[in-house]
Amino acid sequence: MKGSATAHPIQGLIKYHGLKDERLRLPFHDSISVATAPTASQTTVEFGRFKKDTASIDGRDLSSRELERVVSVVDEVRRRSGTDLRFKMASRNNFPSNVGLGASASGFAALAVASCKAAGLRLSLEKISVIARRGAGSATRSVTGAFSRWKAGHEDDESYSYQIEPEDFQMGIVVALIPAFKYTESAHKAVLSSPFFHSRLAYIHGALAEMESAIKKHDIERIGILAERDSLILHGITMTGLDEMILWRPETVKVILEVRKMRSEGLPAYFSIDTGATVYVNTLPKHTHEVEGRIKALGIETIVCGVGGPAKTTNKHLF
Repeated sequence: MKGSATAHPIQGLIKYHGLKDERLRLPFHDSISVATAPTASQTTVEFGRFKKDTASIDGRDLSSRELERVVSVVDEVRRRSGTDLRFKMASRNNFPSNVGLGASASGFAALAVASCKAAGLRLSLEKISVIARRGAGSATRSVTGAFSRWKAGHEDDESYSYQIEPEDFQMGIVVALIPAFKYTESAHKAVLSSPFFHSRLAYIHGALAEMESAIKKHDIERIGILAERDSLILHGITMTGLDEMILWRPETVKVILEVRKMRSEGLPAYFSIDTGATVYVNTLPKHTHEVEGRIKALGIETIVCGVGGPAKTTNKHLF
């Protein structure tokens, strides 16, 4: 009873912020993202007569809250499959984690797919996204990959992800890697204390419709503009919540200003920042290397990505 899977992390385009149900991780509103490749998480899960549930990421054993989140996903797989066996899990990322690159999204997406495979559950990706959501909300969209929309829903089975557009539609993505420990869970808990959160709820439905339309029209420049605006709104709420969390670093602002300079010079580039300091710079594929050069000239490490597909099983196991 062993299964392995890979999944790509995601960049939020219209981001989710805040949970109306923390246990089931039900969000206040829908969200849209794009999966980024070749960055990926690989996970292997085995069910057996082990003494206890164990999990590791990049060779580091998990405990406390980290292990609880893994167990919450596997418990749902055990419930649906009827197994009461313990599990062993190992996961590996080919990119830095906890720096705003969506490692929790890809990790929990790969965990859900691998666990279903190991338990013999045959479910659609949309149904697996419901299971993955228990570990991390953004994992729903990592399961379905490419350009995906996560429906908020009001009940457990109503909150799932589906693909808007496949990875055939490519976009240039340059990641300006800015290491800074991020506090995603704390940020989600503090949203209601921002005086601007209800304004976001009023704005979000129109923004989602605009973004979905831009994706279906393959309008990269419009996607970039909308994602940039949404990033500023999200961080405005994070900064004005009760915890007054300022997640940006000086390098974050340097990249923002450089992106605006590129645009003023006719080079289409648009910044997007999830919960953290790292910046995604979105552009047309033909301009990717020029944009990367401009970011590297700031002395900032980069990762060049394209659009990744959905989570998939693999026969290559980690143990």
